[in-house]
Amino acid sequence: MPRPMVESVNCSLIAPEALVERQPISIKLLIDNEEVAVIAVKTEGAVHVYRNQCPHQGRLLDFAPGRVLAKDDALVCAAHGAVFAMADGRCLQGPCRGESLAEYALEPQADGRLSIAGLKTSG
Repeated sequence: MPRPMVESVNCSLIAPEALVERQPISIKLLIDNEEVAVIAVKTEGAVHVYRNQCPHQGRLLDFAPGRVLAKDDALVCAAHGAVFAMADGRCLQGPCRGESLAEYALEPQADGRLSIAGLKTSG
C-alpha cells in the first residue's frame, strides 16, 4: 500500500482519522511557537506523538525526509539502528536501550482532533 503524502503543518493538532494503523508519519508541528519534528503513529486505535529525536545522539529517526522505518510494531532509527516500541517509545534494542523517545501528552478537541498538551513526564 503506498504511503499517503503528508505535508508539514503549522499547528499543534493531529487528526487521528488521517493516521493509518502502525504506519508512522514524520511531520513538523508548531508547539509553543516553535517548529518541532515529531512522529505520529496509531497503535491499536491509540495515537502516540513522539519527538522525532533519538536519545542516542539526538538525530532524527528519518531515513529520508518525512520517512520513518517501521517494522514489527517498532520504529527504527536510521542512523544507528535503535529500535523503539510504537506503543510507548521504549528503546528495545540498540545503543540507547532502556531510554525512550520523548512522548507528547494529547488532549481531545470538540472536533475530534488531538492537541499537543506538552511533553509527558515520567514517574
